[in-house]
Amino acid sequence: MKRHNVEIIVGLFMILGFACFAWLSIKLGDVDLFGKNAYHVVARFESVSGLKTGASVQIGGVEIGKVARISLDPDSYDAVVDFEINNGIELQDDCIASIRTAGIIGDRYVSISPGGSPVTIEDGGEIMDTESAINIEELISKYIFNKE
Repeated sequence: MKRHNVEIIVGLFMILGFACFAWLSIKLGDVDLFGKNAYHVVARFESVSGLKTGASVQIGGVEIGKVARISLDPDSYDAVVDFEINNGIELQDDCIASIRTAGIIGDRYVSISPGGSPVTIEDGGEIMDTESAINIEELISKYIFNKE
């Protein structure tokens, strides 16, 4: 009878271990099992140098979403960035999206400066005002080589 109890305890421990592994895989993989709690917004930038899919979208330092996709518009050669913004966050149609750097050599993220308009951007809408990424290498080379 004692062997039977040990086998049950080991079996329960294994089931618990597999459940923890599955939960950890879902959380770390950023998988949404029960649908998305976000809506999509698009913005166009001249340059998204260093910005990656999955980067944070913030307002006032608080994460409100993430970068879902980055593509190139073949007609205008602008970078088209698709954001997933958390439900419950309303963006005004005059807000400004800027690409910023976390620290001196940190990762790139998108900072949104809220506007004052009462009109909000709906799912699939576009942020019209954008500021592209600042290229530090270009600024340094201009300063070093073009002393005028």
